[in-house]
Amino acid sequence: MLDLILSVLCSSLIFVIFKLFDVFKIQTLYAIITNYIVASCTGLFFYEEKISVTQVYHSDWFWGTLALGVLFIIVFNIMAKTSQQVGVAVASVATKMSLVIPVLVGILAYKESLSTLKVIGILLALAAVYFASVKENTISFSKKTLLLPVLVFLGSGIIDASINYFRETKLNSTEFPLFSATVFAAAATTGLLFIVLKSSKAPLKVNFRNVLGGIALGIPNYFSIFFLLRALQNDTLNSASVFTINNVAIVMFSTLLGIVLFKEKLNPKNWGGIVLAVISILLVALF
Repeated sequence: MLDLILSVLCSSLIFVIFKLFDVFKIQTLYAIITNYIVASCTGLFFYEEKISVTQVYHSDWFWGTLALGVLFIIVFNIMAKTSQQVGVAVASVATKMSLVIPVLVGILAYKESLSTLKVIGILLALAAVYFASVKENTISFSKKTLLLPVLVFLGSGIIDASINYFRETKLNSTEFPLFSATVFAAAATTGLLFIVLKSSKAPLKVNFRNVLGGIALGIPNYFSIFFLLRALQNDTLNSASVFTINNVAIVMFSTLLGIVLFKEKLNPKNWGGIVLAVISILLVALF
């Protein structure tokens, strides 16, 4: 149970740190690249086998990690903007609701059964993303406000489905830290290449504040996955129970942190979206 609690804390901290980037004027892209370098190094540190570059290159999952790395850095940037512009609670809901995408992929690709309650859960999840994102505005409705969490929802879901595919077909349990480290390294490399191209137009300056922000983000980013994997080894809780408690707790705890730390104000529709989020997670994960 302690591992599950630590996973929830680390995952919730990611959204809070994104919000603090805006408060302390940390450049998100540079911090995210540093974050992936830190997360990659952390994964390599916890990999117990001997590390061989040749072995990694010839692995069945190597080229997939490169694509995932690009997707990671894109989605993380969008997630950061969502936390900063729309709110921590909304970013959390959009990310956690993305679990419906790997569920759908499992049904279509692996012929898994779909109960009526899961269908209802998927529909409620889509509604939850919308209602949690709507802001009170008597003048006009901002499509951009809704677009950010939708992109987080889709991107996070594709990442989860891809990782699940590799876990099911390409990986053994001992390779997961190395696989994660390689994905994080690919994301960092993608970001560094972007910065190099950008520096041809403007001089590149190393900002110590950005580095600190990346370190602060990278450690909980890795351990949110590390502790979740350990929690899944719990003998008293099955995987459905672990994922349900984890996702519901992250949504609720992130919302609480957003209200307490940043004085975020949620309107009745937002609260309704969060309630729908919790219900949909329960339906998708348990039935």
